[in-house]
Amino acid sequence: MTLEKSIDFGTPAVGSPDTVTLTIDGHTITVPEGTSVMRAARKAGLTVPSLCATDCIKSFGSCRLCLVEIDGRRGTPSSCTTPAEEGMTIHTQTDRLAKLRRGVMELYISDHPLDCLTCAANGDCELQDMAGVTGLREVRYGYEGANHLADTPDTSNPYFQYDPSKCIVCSRCVRACDEVQGTLALTIEGRGFESRVKTGTEDFFTSECVSCGACVDACPTATLMEKTVIDEGMPERTVKTTCAYCGVGCSLKAEIKGDQVIRMVPDKDGKANHGHACVKGRFAWGYATHDDRILSPMVRDSIDDPWRKVSWDEALDTAAARLQATQKKYGRTSIGGITSSRCTNEEVWLVQKLVRATFGNNNVDTCARVCHSPTGYGLAQTYGTSAGTQDFDSIEECDLILLIGSNPTDAHPVFGSKMKQRLRQGAKLIVIDPRQIDLVRTPHVEAEYHLPLKPGTNVPVINAIAHTIVEEGLADEAFINERCDLAAFQEWTAFIKRKENSPESVAEESGLDSEMIRSAARLYASAPNAAIYYGLGVTEHSQGSTMVMGMANLAMLTGNIGRPGVGVNPMRGQNNVQGSCDMGSFPHELPGYRPVSNDEVRATFEQDWGTPMDGVPGQRIPNMLDNAVLGTFKGIYIQGEDIAQSDPNTHHVEAALRNMDCVIVQDLFLNETARFAHIFLPGTSFLEKDGTFINAERRINRVRPVMKPKTGKAEWRVTAELSDRMGYPMHYTAASEIMDEIARLTPTFAGVSFDRLDKEGSMQWPVNDDAPFGTPVMHIGEFVRGKGLFKLTEYVPTEERTNRKFPLILTTGRILSQYNVGAQTRRTENIKWMEQDLLEIHPSDAELRGIRSGDWVSVASRKGETVLQADVTDRVNPGVVYTTFHHPESGTNVITTELSDWATQCPEYKVTAVQVTPSNHRSEWQETYLRTRDEMRRIEVEAGE
Repeated sequence: MTLEKSIDFGTPAVGSPDTVTLTIDGHTITVPEGTSVMRAARKAGLTVPSLCATDCIKSFGSCRLCLVEIDGRRGTPSSCTTPAEEGMTIHTQTDRLAKLRRGVMELYISDHPLDCLTCAANGDCELQDMAGVTGLREVRYGYEGANHLADTPDTSNPYFQYDPSKCIVCSRCVRACDEVQGTLALTIEGRGFESRVKTGTEDFFTSECVSCGACVDACPTATLMEKTVIDEGMPERTVKTTCAYCGVGCSLKAEIKGDQVIRMVPDKDGKANHGHACVKGRFAWGYATHDDRILSPMVRDSIDDPWRKVSWDEALDTAAARLQATQKKYGRTSIGGITSSRCTNEEVWLVQKLVRATFGNNNVDTCARVCHSPTGYGLAQTYGTSAGTQDFDSIEECDLILLIGSNPTDAHPVFGSKMKQRLRQGAKLIVIDPRQIDLVRTPHVEAEYHLPLKPGTNVPVINAIAHTIVEEGLADEAFINERCDLAAFQEWTAFIKRKENSPESVAEESGLDSEMIRSAARLYASAPNAAIYYGLGVTEHSQGSTMVMGMANLAMLTGNIGRPGVGVNPMRGQNNVQGSCDMGSFPHELPGYRPVSNDEVRATFEQDWGTPMDGVPGQRIPNMLDNAVLGTFKGIYIQGEDIAQSDPNTHHVEAALRNMDCVIVQDLFLNETARFAHIFLPGTSFLEKDGTFINAERRINRVRPVMKPKTGKAEWRVTAELSDRMGYPMHYTAASEIMDEIARLTPTFAGVSFDRLDKEGSMQWPVNDDAPFGTPVMHIGEFVRGKGLFKLTEYVPTEERTNRKFPLILTTGRILSQYNVGAQTRRTENIKWMEQDLLEIHPSDAELRGIRSGDWVSVASRKGETVLQADVTDRVNPGVVYTTFHHPESGTNVITTELSDWATQCPEYKVTAVQVTPSNHRSEWQETYLRTRDEMRRIEVEAGE
């Protein structure tokens, strides 16, 4: 294995269907019309020197190295800015050009350190390469005059440094920040010799830079360089894998020396990210080798006992014996399992198989239900399948983006950048969100409408938008007549026309202006291609499923489904939320979203697995916890999930875990749930996994091991060996065999295998005989269920109401630098951007309570109390407060309620009635937590040794 270098064609590809033919250095070349001469030459394998050009950004023409001669034209134009034309004859290598290029290179080198042997970029520097290509052997200008060689490096960013002494002012970093990331944090300050790359503040760390690394990728010298490369030297080999953070599913190239990751480079061929990444995927992988990692199994008889390190054999023997003893004492349905959206499909498949084939019940659930189960239910009811409708590239043909309850620039930053690119090209934007997210107004992007609705009123607002479209005759009647169930549509039309669904009636409940609702509805309905993108601000409500059906209705009403540029698109929160659902992690559904009560489907599994299966749906996580408190559910196997931190009503979760006889936690670290565990089985990071993830666009991506499992055992093998010990053997020799079983038993995956994914790249399910190469866009021609089904979306207000005691509404979300419960990102340098969770509160609410930014405040609900520091800001409306949940000591879920979606029991994290008051003490829960945290850390250190 060697270090893989992607070919840089100098300028971006063009999509013209027309072609031109030209001659370059005697070679006849045909390329799409509009292709640059540079790209045409490089596509033909011809070398054209350059420094300012790279194919991820537009041509610039400043470095003057890529000059060419064109027959019949005067001068020496830059090949990067000259479009290829029919019949051109071009020369890239002549004596005249060589002389010009050497002269240009002399000027660059005259103000550049000649420290190549000790430079971190030695062997990976385009300036060094171009000096060789141009035949530069001497520099006539000397170093006596003014220069920048003494400029001081900026090392403020934890992941990369900026060394201005090595900058050639090619502007590639500035253009990448603009065109790839869309942050515009960099600029060129000064003119001529005084030109320099600058941020808006004194250094990179305090600037608007989001540390995505696009500038580092674009830099042709060692000016912007990863600190890991500076410290450890250049990598030696490449392994392609998939990011293990959010649901975008970026393809990455892990560049390695020995078994040490030196840097992570976004893969230009990645179909989800096209060579871009964010601060988490690009840089925050250090948790995989953090000292806190637990690498040995541990057991204890009671949760009050200290842990004791044991062998894998003893740990698995103990786990099997305790689970079997629990079932023998309390019955077959007294135990269950939880799968993880952070694990591979293959690992998830085995856990749900363990529950069904080995435990003999359907008590399996997943953290995906805690975030996006309403998506599965709502889209299955209306369209016939439980997933988003488009690929990410579909947005390039979108004219109107309706963004609801999603903050892409923080939670899905690579797709957020793609969204900003499309908006800057002219697409319109409507934001429906209680909070003013960045996309409401950011450089060169401004929403046409921001509807800051009251949390909990999504359904009436979507109904009011649909009401306006029907009332004003803006519906796509041709689409409805051809593609939808007309009886259901007529019933729905009668419902949606009712007065209570009018914008005027909804205005008071939602806190919105009725005319703004109408204007937004008209804009959505009139757009040639309108797409809905939504997140947890839709699903994590008591009417999450209703809202998903409301959005599906809206897309059908306007004909915005079944082609590129439109659709209903859930933004999945974790890397394998889609996959964990697809693999059958729900108690009522087998893999592929087929009911466990379906005798025919169940018989297929029984025959393949060689064991009878229960046809009765099992328990969801809330049911397991409730029954644990009651004393009838007594054992659980938790794979890669921290329910003691992430699930609502923490007091109830802790009480349930404390009351179980056998709690098995499989994870990288001793998480909050492990405080209540009897057996700890160490897990593997994505750098050690062999398998697949499925992202928000249904894309099946390979995850390849960069290093051997530090625990000595693949995570899927742990589950299989536990099953063996419980009397049901699982015979696999490799993760690829598990995918073969998935394909054999799940129709939507029938054409998937590791071999195909390795040879052909990622695919979007369904992949089968009907779609052998995958399905980028769903519901073309007809819906999966046949006719699209309009569903009634009656508004039922949440039971969680404000009153005099709890007058504010708390809603929650995420921040760019952190991920989910923070177990991974808090163990990286990302912690420098967010050391604690803060409570955002509007100035008017803060003034009423005598609160200033930085003050400690009590946040109390009907369920509990926690204490946070206040951030006084107008990003939230009066009456609404907001916080994140990335730090366990914050205790955010101590105060959230057990209320949940009516169809799926997805928790209502987004609506909690609270009171906020100044505080000079920690909450009782926090005091208890902090007393035990130091002991937990001591155990982590000892266990990690």
